Amino acid sequence: MNHVTPLAGTRPLALDDMEIARRVVAGDRAAFTLLMRRNNRRLYRLARATLRNDGEAEEALQEAYLAAYYSISNFRGDSTLATWLSRMVLNECLARLRKNARRHSVIPMVTDDEIEFIHADEHDLPDRVLVRAEMRELIERRLDELPQEFRLVFMLRSVQELSVEETADCLGIEPATVRTRHFRARSLLREALARDIDVAARDLFDFGGACCDRIVATVNTRLGE
Repeated sequence: MNHVTPLAGTRPLALDDMEIARRVVAGDRAAFTLLMRRNNRRLYRLARATLRNDGEAEEALQEAYLAAYYSISNFRGDSTLATWLSRMVLNECLARLRKNARRHSVIPMVTDDEIEFIHADEHDLPDRVLVRAEMRELIERRLDELPQEFRLVFMLRSVQELSVEETADCLGIEPATVRTRHFRARSLLREALARDIDVAARDLFDFGGACCDRIVATVNTRLGE
């Protein structure tokens, strides 16, 4: 594809899906850059949730983008570009899982929104930023533990905020299956997070070690006075 200068007087952010696709087909690299920036965050999350590895997710996303660039002429607008790209990313991720499964002789398990990923505000205090980061990591760990069929539906529905129909289209399953898996995924996450909270609650306002020693020493000192 040859580089084509975007049409003068058109605001890039105002371009719709079909216009972006047409420009990319014509060789407009800036339009493809816009497409990537619009979708990077959500698609990386999808890849990360599927592969459960930061580096693999980034590589898969890059490969999916390359595949999308060379096949975008096939985009007909039957779905959104975001959905179309999600399918490309899933195809790349699942291909990697199958390859890894063959390599290790292991068969992979492939068969509203109550939790949201918390993002730090630049004005937040450092301790609040730390708490949010820890909460996000906890949710991500528990999400990694979900069976893949539930994990993917949760990412598409709750994180990427795709509709039931778009999610079904991405995964090639029935809308009713999407609803069932999404409900099950949320239930499993709730149960896992509830267990974490129960365990953490046992240590609330802990007063052992140095704190205990300090109180005992202070009281004994005052008694001696």
